[in-house]
Amino acid sequence: MSIDPKLRDLNIDLPACPSTLVKLSLMMADEGCSMAQMSALIETDMALASAVVRTVNSAMFGLLKRVETVHEAIRYLGMAQVAGLTYEIGLRGAFPPTPLLQTLWDRAGIRGLAMGRIARQLDVDPWQAHTMGLFAESGRAVLMAYDASRYVNLQHNPPDEAALGALEIETFGVSHSALGAALCKAWGLAREVADGVRTRAQAPSQWAYERPPVRKLLAIGAVVDALLLDPTRSANPQAVWEEMLPVAEQVGLHFEAFQLATTRVCERLNIPQA
Repeated sequence: MSIDPKLRDLNIDLPACPSTLVKLSLMMADEGCSMAQMSALIETDMALASAVVRTVNSAMFGLLKRVETVHEAIRYLGMAQVAGLTYEIGLRGAFPPTPLLQTLWDRAGIRGLAMGRIARQLDVDPWQAHTMGLFAESGRAVLMAYDASRYVNLQHNPPDEAALGALEIETFGVSHSALGAALCKAWGLAREVADGVRTRAQAPSQWAYERPPVRKLLAIGAVVDALLLDPTRSANPQAVWEEMLPVAEQVGLHFEAFQLATTRVCERLNIPQA
Protein backbone atom coordinates (compact mmCIF):
# COMPACT_ATOMS: atom_id res chain seq x y z
CA MET A 1 0.00 0.00 0.00
CA SER A 2 1.36 3.41 -0.95
CA ILE A 3 1.23 6.48 1.26
CA ASP A 4 -0.36 9.70 0.01
CA PRO A 5 2.52 11.81 -1.44
CA LYS A 6 1.01 14.91 0.22
CA LEU A 7 1.80 13.41 3.61
CA ARG A 8 5.42 12.89 2.63
CA ASP A 9 5.73 16.63 1.85
CA LEU A 10 4.79 17.55 5.42
CA ASN A 11 8.11 16.34 6.81
CA ILE A 12 6.28 14.43 9.54
CA ASP A 13 8.01 11.12 10.10
CA LEU A 14 5.99 7.95 10.54
CA PRO A 15 7.76 5.48 12.84
CA ALA A 16 8.95 2.32 11.14
CA CYS A 17 7.13 -0.91 11.90
CA PRO A 18 9.28 -3.39 13.87
CA SER A 19 10.23 -6.36 11.71
CA THR A 20 8.45 -8.83 14.02
CA LEU A 21 5.18 -6.95 13.53
CA VAL A 22 5.63 -6.88 9.75
CA LYS A 23 5.92 -10.67 9.78
CA LEU A 24 3.03 -10.96 12.21
CA SER A 25 0.76 -8.93 9.93
CA LEU A 26 1.56 -11.23 7.01
CA MET A 27 0.98 -14.26 9.22
CA MET A 28 -2.45 -13.01 10.33
CA ALA A 29 -3.44 -12.68 6.65
CA ASP A 30 -2.59 -16.35 6.11
CA GLU A 31 -5.53 -18.59 6.98
CA GLY A 32 -3.13 -21.51 7.41
CA CYS A 33 -1.20 -19.82 10.21
CA SER A 34 -0.96 -21.96 13.36
CA MET A 35 -0.62 -21.10 17.05
CA ALA A 36 2.84 -22.67 17.07
CA GLN A 37 4.01 -20.48 14.18
CA MET A 38 2.70 -17.31 15.79
CA SER A 39 4.15 -18.04 19.21
CA ALA A 40 7.52 -18.94 17.66
CA LEU A 41 7.57 -15.61 15.78
CA ILE A 42 6.71 -13.49 18.82
CA GLU A 43 9.20 -15.37 20.98
CA THR A 44 12.06 -14.45 18.63
CA ASP A 45 11.82 -11.00 20.28
CA MET A 46 12.42 -11.72 23.96
CA ALA A 47 11.41 -8.25 25.15
CA LEU A 48 8.20 -8.34 23.14
CA ALA A 49 7.37 -11.89 24.25
CA SER A 50 7.88 -11.11 27.93
CA ALA A 51 5.74 -8.00 27.63
CA VAL A 52 2.95 -10.02 26.01
CA VAL A 53 3.03 -12.66 28.76
CA ARG A 54 3.15 -9.97 31.47
CA THR A 55 0.15 -8.18 29.93
CA VAL A 56 -1.89 -11.37 29.58
CA ASN A 57 -1.28 -12.10 33.28
CA SER A 58 -2.57 -8.68 34.29
CA ALA A 59 -5.86 -8.20 36.13
CA MET A 60 -7.61 -6.99 32.98
CA PHE A 61 -7.78 -10.52 31.57
CA GLY A 62 -8.68 -12.24 34.82
CA LEU A 63 -7.15 -15.61 33.89
CA LEU A 64 -7.50 -18.24 36.60
CA LYS A 65 -4.14 -19.78 35.70
CA ARG A 66 -0.95 -17.83 35.19
CA VAL A 67 0.53 -18.28 31.71
CA GLU A 68 4.25 -18.77 31.26
CA THR A 69 4.66 -18.65 27.48
CA VAL A 70 3.23 -16.88 24.44
CA HIS A 71 1.86 -20.21 23.23
CA GLU A 72 -0.16 -20.58 26.45
CA ALA A 73 -1.42 -17.02 26.07
CA ILE A 74 -2.64 -17.81 22.55
CA ARG A 75 -4.33 -20.98 23.75
CA TYR A 76 -6.29 -19.07 26.40
CA LEU A 77 -7.06 -15.87 24.49
CA GLY A 78 -6.89 -16.82 20.81
CA MET A 79 -4.57 -15.75 18.01
CA ALA A 80 -6.31 -12.48 17.12
CA GLN A 81 -6.29 -11.15 20.67
CA VAL A 82 -2.65 -12.01 21.31
CA ALA A 83 -1.68 -10.55 17.92
CA GLY A 84 -3.53 -7.36 18.87
CA LEU A 85 -1.71 -7.18 22.21
CA THR A 86 1.60 -7.66 20.44
CA TYR A 87 0.81 -4.78 18.10
CA GLU A 88 -0.25 -2.62 21.04
CA ILE A 89 3.09 -3.19 22.75
CA GLY A 90 4.98 -2.54 19.51
CA LEU A 91 2.99 0.63 18.83
CA ARG A 92 3.67 1.99 22.32
CA GLY A 93 7.37 1.26 21.88
CA ALA A 94 7.55 3.16 18.58
CA PHE A 95 7.07 6.52 20.35
CA PRO A 96 8.99 8.16 23.22
CA PRO A 97 6.98 7.65 26.45
CA THR A 98 5.19 10.70 27.87
CA PRO A 99 2.24 11.09 30.27
CA LEU A 100 0.03 12.31 27.41
CA LEU A 101 0.89 9.33 25.26
CA GLN A 102 0.37 6.97 28.20
CA THR A 103 -3.21 8.22 28.46
CA LEU A 104 -3.67 7.77 24.71
CA TRP A 105 -2.28 4.20 24.78
CA ASP A 106 -4.46 3.31 27.77
CA ARG A 107 -7.52 4.32 25.73
CA ALA A 108 -6.19 2.46 22.71
CA GLY A 109 -5.68 -0.70 24.73
CA ILE A 110 -9.24 -0.68 26.08
CA ARG A 111 -10.71 0.22 22.69
CA GLY A 112 -8.78 -2.45 20.82
CA LEU A 113 -9.53 -5.18 23.33
CA ALA A 114 -13.24 -4.33 23.48
CA MET A 115 -13.63 -3.99 19.72
CA GLY A 116 -11.94 -7.33 19.09
CA ARG A 117 -14.13 -9.15 21.62
CA ILE A 118 -17.34 -7.58 20.34
CA ALA A 119 -16.41 -8.32 16.72
CA ARG A 120 -15.79 -11.99 17.50
CA GLN A 121 -19.39 -12.36 18.72
CA LEU A 122 -20.79 -10.64 15.61
CA ASP A 123 -18.87 -12.61 12.98
CA VAL A 124 -16.74 -9.55 12.18
CA ASP A 125 -12.98 -10.02 11.77
CA PRO A 126 -11.65 -9.68 15.37
CA TRP A 127 -8.05 -9.00 14.24
CA GLN A 128 -9.16 -6.07 12.10
CA ALA A 129 -11.41 -4.76 14.88
CA HIS A 130 -8.68 -5.00 17.51
CA THR A 131 -6.06 -3.27 15.35
CA MET A 132 -8.46 -0.53 14.26
CA GLY A 133 -9.14 0.16 17.93
CA LEU A 134 -5.42 0.34 18.65
CA PHE A 135 -4.59 2.63 15.74
CA ALA A 136 -7.69 4.84 15.95
CA GLU A 137 -5.79 7.70 17.64
CA SER A 138 -2.28 6.78 16.46
CA GLY A 139 -2.16 9.89 14.28
CA ARG A 140 -2.35 11.97 17.45
CA ALA A 141 0.78 10.22 18.69
CA VAL A 142 2.52 11.16 15.44
CA LEU A 143 1.52 14.82 15.85
CA MET A 144 2.59 14.82 19.51
CA ALA A 145 5.97 13.43 18.53
CA TYR A 146 6.24 16.06 15.77
CA ASP A 147 5.34 19.11 17.90
CA ALA A 148 4.06 18.26 21.38
CA SER A 149 3.66 21.84 22.64
CA ARG A 150 1.50 22.96 19.72
CA TYR A 151 -0.61 19.83 19.84
CA VAL A 152 -1.19 20.09 23.59
CA ASN A 153 -2.50 23.62 23.09
CA LEU A 154 -4.73 22.34 20.31
CA GLN A 155 -6.23 19.69 22.59
CA HIS A 156 -6.97 22.08 25.46
CA ASN A 157 -10.72 21.70 26.03
CA PRO A 158 -10.84 19.53 22.89
CA PRO A 159 -13.83 19.80 20.55
CA ASP A 160 -15.50 16.82 18.91
CA GLU A 161 -13.54 14.62 16.50
CA ALA A 162 -14.60 16.46 13.34
CA ALA A 163 -13.82 19.90 14.76
CA LEU A 164 -10.48 18.70 16.12
CA GLY A 165 -9.58 17.35 12.69
CA ALA A 166 -10.32 20.75 11.16
CA LEU A 167 -8.07 22.44 13.74
CA GLU A 168 -5.30 19.92 13.05
CA ILE A 169 -5.46 20.63 9.33
CA GLU A 170 -5.36 24.37 10.01
CA THR A 171 -2.35 24.00 12.34
CA PHE A 172 -0.35 21.15 10.79
CA GLY A 173 -1.81 20.71 7.32
CA VAL A 174 -3.09 17.20 8.11
CA SER A 175 -5.57 15.57 10.48
CA HIS A 176 -4.71 12.81 12.93
CA SER A 177 -7.16 10.56 11.09
CA ALA A 178 -5.22 10.89 7.84
CA LEU A 179 -1.90 10.34 9.63
CA GLY A 180 -3.29 7.31 11.47
CA ALA A 181 -4.49 5.79 8.20
CA ALA A 182 -1.06 6.42 6.66
CA LEU A 183 0.59 4.71 9.64
CA CYS A 184 -1.71 1.70 9.21
CA LYS A 185 -0.67 1.43 5.57
CA ALA A 186 3.00 1.88 6.39
CA TRP A 187 2.77 -0.91 8.97
CA GLY A 188 1.08 -3.26 6.51
CA LEU A 189 -2.32 -3.45 8.16
CA ALA A 190 -5.44 -4.38 6.23
CA ARG A 191 -7.08 -1.81 4.01
CA GLU A 192 -10.25 -2.09 6.11
CA VAL A 193 -8.32 -0.99 9.20
CA ALA A 194 -6.75 2.01 7.45
CA ASP A 195 -10.09 3.06 5.98
CA GLY A 196 -11.77 2.75 9.38
CA VAL A 197 -9.11 4.91 11.07
CA ARG A 198 -9.40 7.51 8.29
CA THR A 199 -13.21 7.64 8.47
CA ARG A 200 -13.97 7.32 12.20
CA ALA A 201 -14.19 11.10 12.74
CA GLN A 202 -16.96 11.39 10.15
CA ALA A 203 -20.67 11.25 10.93
CA PRO A 204 -22.41 7.88 10.40
CA SER A 205 -24.36 9.41 7.51
CA GLN A 206 -21.06 9.56 5.59
CA TRP A 207 -20.17 5.91 6.19
CA ALA A 208 -22.35 4.82 3.27
CA TYR A 209 -19.41 5.43 0.94
CA GLU A 210 -17.31 2.79 2.75
CA ARG A 211 -17.34 -0.96 2.11
CA PRO A 212 -19.59 -3.11 4.37
CA PRO A 213 -16.74 -4.52 6.54
CA VAL A 214 -15.47 -0.98 7.21
CA ARG A 215 -18.94 0.24 8.17
CA LYS A 216 -19.28 -2.55 10.73
CA LEU A 217 -15.87 -1.74 12.21
CA LEU A 218 -16.88 1.93 12.45
CA ALA A 219 -20.11 1.08 14.28
CA ILE A 220 -18.31 -1.15 16.78
CA GLY A 221 -15.70 1.56 17.34
CA ALA A 222 -18.35 4.24 17.82
CA VAL A 223 -20.22 2.32 20.52
CA VAL A 224 -16.99 1.41 22.33
CA ASP A 225 -15.89 5.05 22.34
CA ALA A 226 -19.29 6.16 23.63
CA LEU A 227 -19.79 3.55 26.33
CA LEU A 228 -16.25 2.88 27.51
CA LEU A 229 -14.21 6.01 26.82
CA ASP A 230 -16.57 8.98 27.07
CA PRO A 231 -17.74 9.54 30.68
CA THR A 232 -20.41 12.05 29.63
CA ARG A 233 -22.06 9.56 27.26
CA SER A 234 -21.46 6.36 29.20
CA ALA A 235 -23.53 7.79 32.06
CA ASN A 236 -26.61 7.38 29.85
CA PRO A 237 -26.21 4.13 27.87
CA GLN A 238 -29.89 4.11 26.90
CA ALA A 239 -29.38 7.32 24.93
CA VAL A 240 -26.31 5.83 23.26
CA TRP A 241 -28.26 2.77 22.15
CA GLU A 242 -31.11 4.91 20.84
CA GLU A 243 -28.53 6.63 18.64
CA MET A 244 -26.95 3.33 17.60
CA LEU A 245 -30.19 1.63 16.55
CA PRO A 246 -30.40 3.27 13.09
CA VAL A 247 -26.62 3.01 12.74
CA ALA A 248 -26.71 -0.76 13.32
CA GLU A 249 -29.43 -1.11 10.69
CA GLN A 250 -27.45 1.07 8.28
CA VAL A 251 -24.26 -1.00 8.54
CA GLY A 252 -25.94 -4.42 8.57
CA LEU A 253 -25.52 -5.42 12.23
CA HIS A 254 -28.34 -7.17 14.07
CA PHE A 255 -29.14 -4.61 16.76
CA GLU A 256 -30.03 -6.98 19.61
CA ALA A 257 -26.93 -9.10 18.99
CA PHE A 258 -24.81 -5.95 18.79
CA GLN A 259 -26.18 -4.64 22.07
CA LEU A 260 -25.83 -7.98 23.85
CA ALA A 261 -22.24 -8.51 22.67
CA THR A 262 -21.24 -5.02 23.80
CA THR A 263 -22.90 -5.43 27.20
CA ARG A 264 -21.13 -8.74 27.76
CA VAL A 265 -17.76 -7.22 26.90
CA CYS A 266 -18.33 -4.24 29.21
CA GLU A 267 -19.17 -6.59 32.07
CA ARG A 268 -16.17 -8.82 31.34
CA LEU A 269 -13.86 -5.83 31.37
CA ASN A 270 -15.39 -4.77 34.71
CA ILE A 271 -16.50 -1.46 33.26
CA PRO A 272 -19.82 -0.51 34.87
CA GLN A 273 -22.82 0.63 32.88
CA ALA A 274 -25.89 2.32 34.35
